[in-house]
Amino acid sequence: MEEHRAWCERAVDPLEIAAGLEAHGITDRAVARYRHRTVFSLAEEMYARLPQDDDHDIGTSDTGHAGHPAPDDGHERGRGTGWAVLVLLPAALCALTLAGAHLASGGSRLAVIAAGAPAVALAVRACLRHGPLVAPVPGGPAARLRTCGLLAYACYGDGLIDAALTGGPDEPWPPHTAPLLALCAAVAPAAWCAGFFAVRARHALRTSRGLDDFAASVWPPLLGALAVHLCLLGALLGLSGALLGQATGLPGAGALGLLLFLARLLMAHGVPVPARAALGAAFAAEVLAVCSVFIGRLPECAFLAVPVENLTSALGAGAVPALACSAAALPLLVHALSALTKASAHLFHDGGR
Repeated sequence: MEEHRAWCERAVDPLEIAAGLEAHGITDRAVARYRHRTVFSLAEEMYARLPQDDDHDIGTSDTGHAGHPAPDDGHERGRGTGWAVLVLLPAALCALTLAGAHLASGGSRLAVIAAGAPAVALAVRACLRHGPLVAPVPGGPAARLRTCGLLAYACYGDGLIDAALTGGPDEPWPPHTAPLLALCAAVAPAAWCAGFFAVRARHALRTSRGLDDFAASVWPPLLGALAVHLCLLGALLGLSGALLGQATGLPGAGALGLLLFLARLLMAHGVPVPARAALGAAFAAEVLAVCSVFIGRLPECAFLAVPVENLTSALGAGAVPALACSAAALPLLVHALSALTKASAHLFHDGGR
């Protein structure tokens, strides 16, 4: 009680204390020293020992911290209309940039790209600073660099691999912009799915009677948010490919979209380390694939390019990002299904429960 008094006194109900204990590494196996069988029973005793005042007596269904009204999901949705519109901006700016680059030529095309690319990046950054995608701890320059590298590969990587395997590149190759447009458009469904999951998790946090009960309540909306995001991303990839007359790049771009969504969802819920590691692993795998092809041109080093050559000859150049991003996304998905079903992942700062 003395060690955790500061945040225990701000707790609205025993489940909030149980989530805090869980976040501090206290599990059901560790509570035997306190003569309890579960974390929740220990939390109930700690809550009962808290000094009670009029604010606590009002009840958890109508109050939040220190007598302030508990957040209402409808109010939060109304307050979030600004970010719900903001997340449409990256797709609009990306589409305008691609249209301008298609209509322009020479120096004008470079000017359009030079102006449009920073505008799209700033729009995405604004989306990540508002609404359900905002992270309490920023990912940092390394995470941004890895994300930019993955997006750059989605645009230019397949062409570079193809050119390198045929002895080039001897001349510039056209960028594959359909995945880039689809991923920019996917910022909106990513934010909406993350918002839906956050609202359902906050509701479960207020109504559950234990950590297991909370986890069981959170599983369906988490899986639903992931499934809806993947379906909408696939539809956006197909639409962007049709509009631009390009291949959709569904395996690679779909795996990248899932990886980026999982990474941001974990960051938004205070679990940044595995997200950064997964982004770094995918980016490193793509860079290694490109480097192995070029290094394979050196004497006695041809064997280094054999794995990439065999993979691309069997499945195409798009298999490289598909394999790299899938290998990073699948372990991250397993971790997310564990981390995001814990109550401690939903204790937001500044009373924003």
